[in-house]
Amino acid sequence: MHKIATRWVDRLGHLCACAVLAVLPLAASAAEEDPWEGFNRPVFRFNDTLDTYALKPVAKGYQAITPQFLEDGVHNVFGNIGEVGNLANNLLQGKVHDAGVDTSRLIFNTTFGLLGFFDVASQMGLQRSDEDFGQTLGAWGVNSGPYLVIPFLGPSSVRDAGAKIPDSFLGPYPYIDHVPTRNVTRAVNVVDTRASLLSAEKMIGGDKYIFIRNAYLQNREFRVKDGEVVDDF
Repeated sequence: MHKIATRWVDRLGHLCACAVLAVLPLAASAAEEDPWEGFNRPVFRFNDTLDTYALKPVAKGYQAITPQFLEDGVHNVFGNIGEVGNLANNLLQGKVHDAGVDTSRLIFNTTFGLLGFFDVASQMGLQRSDEDFGQTLGAWGVNSGPYLVIPFLGPSSVRDAGAKIPDSFLGPYPYIDHVPTRNVTRAVNVVDTRASLLSAEKMIGGDKYIFIRNAYLQNREFRVKDGEVVDDF
C-alpha cells in the first residue's frame, strides 16, 4: 500500500510542478490519447476520494506540527535518494554532463549536506535533474501509448506504467530488509511529498479529471523532449 501510494504521489508531484501548462488548448489531442476514459474516470474518482479522506488530512497534520526547517530537510533527504535514479537514467539517455551533475550532487549533499538534509549542491549551482525510466524509453523513441489512471498510483500511460518496475529497483525500498523500517520510510516519504503539494492545489480548476490528464500528458512530453516542444498556444 505504501509503495503504491508513493508512486501515485510522485506522479502528482510531476503534474503539479507543471500544472500551469494545462491552460494550453490541447483538450482535443489529449482526448485522442485517452481512449480508456470510461475506465480511467472511475479509477480517478477512487484515487481522489482516497486522497481527500485519508492522505490529504494526514499531510495537513504533518505540515501543521512539523517545523519548516525539518520539513525541508526531510524533503531534501528523499530528493537526495532520488539522485540515484536521475543519474542512472541520464546515463541511459546519453546525457553525460547531466549525469556528472547528478553524481556531484549526490556526493556533496550526502557528505557536506548530512545525508542530503541540506541541499548544498543547489547553493553551489548544481541544479537537480528529474529523470525516470519512462522518460528514458521516450528518449529511445518508445511511444507513450494511451493515457492510463492506475489505482493508488494515479495518472500514467502504458509506457510509464511499465517503466515503474525498473525505476523501483533504483530506490532504497527493495534493499531495506527490516520491514518496519521500510514501511515507516515509505510512509514518511508519502506524507512529506503530499504535504509539499498542498499549496499547488489552488491551480486546479474546472473538470479536475481533464485538468490533471492534460497537465500530466503535457508535462511528460515536456520532460521527454527536455523542453523542446512545439508551443501551439
